[in-house]
Amino acid sequence: MQMPTSLRRTKIIFTLGPASQSEEMLEKLILAGADVARLNMAHGNHEWTRAVIRRIRTVSKKIGREIGIMMDIKGPEIRTGDLDAPIELKEGEIFDFTVRPGDRDGGVEIRSVNVNYQDLVNDIHVGDIVLVDSGLMRFEVLDRKDNHIRCKVLTPGALSSRRHINLPGVKVNLPSFTEKDRLDTLVGIEEGIDFVALSFVREAKDIHQLREFLTAHKSKAKIIAKIEDQTAIANLDEIIQATDSLMVARGDLGIECPLEDLPVIQRRAVKSCFDQGKPVIIATHTLESMINSPVPTRAEITDVANAVYEKADCVMLSGETTVGKYPLECVQVLDKIARRIEQEGPFEFAEPDYVDSDKLKLLHSAVLLAHQMPGSALLTFTRQGFMAAGLAALRPALVPIFAITNSVETLRQLRLLRSVEPFIMPLGSEPNHTIENAIALLVNNGSVQIGGKLIVATDILTADRLVDSIQLRTVR
Repeated sequence: MQMPTSLRRTKIIFTLGPASQSEEMLEKLILAGADVARLNMAHGNHEWTRAVIRRIRTVSKKIGREIGIMMDIKGPEIRTGDLDAPIELKEGEIFDFTVRPGDRDGGVEIRSVNVNYQDLVNDIHVGDIVLVDSGLMRFEVLDRKDNHIRCKVLTPGALSSRRHINLPGVKVNLPSFTEKDRLDTLVGIEEGIDFVALSFVREAKDIHQLREFLTAHKSKAKIIAKIEDQTAIANLDEIIQATDSLMVARGDLGIECPLEDLPVIQRRAVKSCFDQGKPVIIATHTLESMINSPVPTRAEITDVANAVYEKADCVMLSGETTVGKYPLECVQVLDKIARRIEQEGPFEFAEPDYVDSDKLKLLHSAVLLAHQMPGSALLTFTRQGFMAAGLAALRPALVPIFAITNSVETLRQLRLLRSVEPFIMPLGSEPNHTIENAIALLVNNGSVQIGGKLIVATDILTADRLVDSIQLRTVR
């Protein structure tokens, strides 16, 4: 198997699990074009985490394509307790959720389950809706006492152990960055992860808390904020401003918000990220049917295509590659859909709201010049990724961005950015020599052809200062 030759602009994230964690399957997925591997820490212990991170690095080096690694930390969650057997609940039945031992009024004939969140009775109000097991069961709160809330069953079902609870519209008093998250993140930092995805982000201060932790432990990992509830939607702009990237986590979001609002929220999130120059990931149920089917549904194909049309940076696979029967085929399907939709460009080139600094105006000019020269490409040099990220945020329509860096850590983080194809190469002190070496590298690997046009956007060290510049080069 060989790497696809032409550049796909939309990046692919896959989640690691039993179906994808072997060296053999990792090699296939990376060669098929997967860009970032996600570790879901809701299901991973530290021994497994260290082992799979090292395995990904080994396989990446073996095939000569370094990919990024994202640690998705669990965050706060409310769950039901353990049950000896599932409870069959009927519509209209009265049912209690208990938070601590104690007597319940009339509790002798009312069934109940324990909940792991002690402040539930303080946060909830009469009339609120409680959703259990991904929203499959719905309850209405009738009353609340010191040690329990009393509900009426609206949607019946079988309640089993440790089911996830959602409280739409309720602001819960839970820490965004838990003790488990801290311990997991420390392992990730030691192993050199590239991204930390923070679950259930509700406001900007959640991001600041994680950033302080990463800084204190000398980690350069980028933060991905996962928006998953109504509080996050209300604070969307401030969250995007505080984070490095955003993930539209449609699983819990689709439970917490009305279903018909989900496409509106997704579009607004993508637009807000574009306006603030931040990468955005579309996640959850991307190719859900392919967990058991070798082909996706027509609706899934259209959903992925819409994410590409919206110019999202990444689309993400979850259960499809953790426990699914067809992990490789899922990556191949995403690759095919993205490439086909990207051929339909150029998409409209809108003006983001944030192009205000001199450097961003220069990069904007480079993109405009590239658009006026069909078949051209953008070339930039970056040690920490800022130049490449600035170009990617401007969403060039049909122009690839070749980013040359001397840092493998930066290269891995650039895998997340739309249209960016990163390469590693020493960055010398003589600008023209460095540019010529980069062009030779691109020619040798088939990225550019002799006679092609390159718009070089970079900063050049002259005497005692950096000078931002744009150059037009013909490949010779």
